[in-house]
Amino acid sequence: MAEKMFLTPIETAKALVGVGEKKAQLPILKMLVLGILAGVYIGFAAHLATTISTGDYAFGIKKFLTGAVFACGLMLVIIPGSELWTGNNLMSVALLENKINIAQLLKNWFFVYLGNFLGSLLLALIIANSGLASNAEVGLTACSIAAGKCSLPFLSALCRGIGCNWLVCLAVVMALAAQDIGGKVWGIFFPIMAFVASGYEHSIANMYFISAGIFNKMDVINVLVAAGKPIPPSFEALNWYNFLITNLVPVTLGNFIGGSLFVGGIYWYTFVKEDK
Repeated sequence: MAEKMFLTPIETAKALVGVGEKKAQLPILKMLVLGILAGVYIGFAAHLATTISTGDYAFGIKKFLTGAVFACGLMLVIIPGSELWTGNNLMSVALLENKINIAQLLKNWFFVYLGNFLGSLLLALIIANSGLASNAEVGLTACSIAAGKCSLPFLSALCRGIGCNWLVCLAVVMALAAQDIGGKVWGIFFPIMAFVASGYEHSIANMYFISAGIFNKMDVINVLVAAGKPIPPSFEALNWYNFLITNLVPVTLGNFIGGSLFVGGIYWYTFVKEDK
């Protein structure tokens, strides 16, 4: 008998229940360490995306290539294994099925989110001190990306967060459905490429993107001043307050809605919930 290549939608949705139970049972230290790893992995992809998006070439091609390389971040999270808060929004399936309680869910989300934040900051500091993002080209791209994110209105950031994690959690579902590495890679690639190319907002990626911009801001400004070039006005928005409050709050809320409700909640109701 030929080996099964993928799970059906019903099988996949029911498998999410068991995945959520296992995540809820992780010791706190493991949640934190695996969260740090995921923050670093997403940061690797974010720095690669920043590098790829540097330079003048066709808008659509730049968007596609940036999204294509960013997909490696979720591949690193899922295949070697780590804990990513946005993907863990799918634990809502186990919660709705009464296999875990709200305290277990919130404990996982808190420590994984904290780990993601610490991992993102760690890699941003490493990249900042490597000199790879402080030159006039890549550094300017990094700061411009970060400043743009810090300038988003609340509703725009919220809606972009919804679209992002709707696609990210679909990528997680497709990777879970696939029964071989190749299937997992392709299942991850297309939704992640789509969210990045479309311009949606991912809270964990932004932890790297914006902190990297802040860490490199003064180096980039010094390079621009030395070259007699103007400092972009958008750089004024690039600060910790706008990072944490203006961007991270609405994007995180949007990610929760897109992942926990629009993917986890709907697939629980459609494929897992028993009709009475």
